[in-house]
Amino acid sequence: MIEPRTDAALRAIRRVLRASEMSEKQLAGATGLTPSQLVVLQEVVRPGESTAGAISSALQFSQATVTNLVDRLVERGFVVREKRDQDRRQVWVAITPAGKSALSSAPDTMQDRFRNRFEELSDWEQAMIVAMLERLTSLLDADKIDAAPVIDAGVIDRAGPG
Repeated sequence: MIEPRTDAALRAIRRVLRASEMSEKQLAGATGLTPSQLVVLQEVVRPGESTAGAISSALQFSQATVTNLVDRLVERGFVVREKRDQDRRQVWVAITPAGKSALSSAPDTMQDRFRNRFEELSDWEQAMIVAMLERLTSLLDADKIDAAPVIDAGVIDRAGPG
């Protein structure tokens, strides 16, 4: 027999998973992007370096993952790779008009809502939530899984719809 608290905890986990799936479907419907592709696109338009290495560092994704995500964005016509005159060895990633259009039509993601609301919490509430989530990952034997700080239920460098 499942205890009421266990049942409540499992329901809460399932709600988070479903919310993530629903958010991904909404994003895919509006833009054709996965959450990971969207954050790479958002990083490309930020001021500063837009090389695969800089994007990788900023997002805490591996260089290989960023390269794969950029490949997919290039295929979709959302970004282009270019060499600059200053250093022909560096490859820069630049957004295209189609990429800007996709960004402007993207709905708020679950990650954005979480970040905004979490940052409004007091320090002690943030610390308790982080501790609880770290304990939860341990209970699920997921604490050794490498994960970037992006809410994306699928393989992070998978192809988006279309």
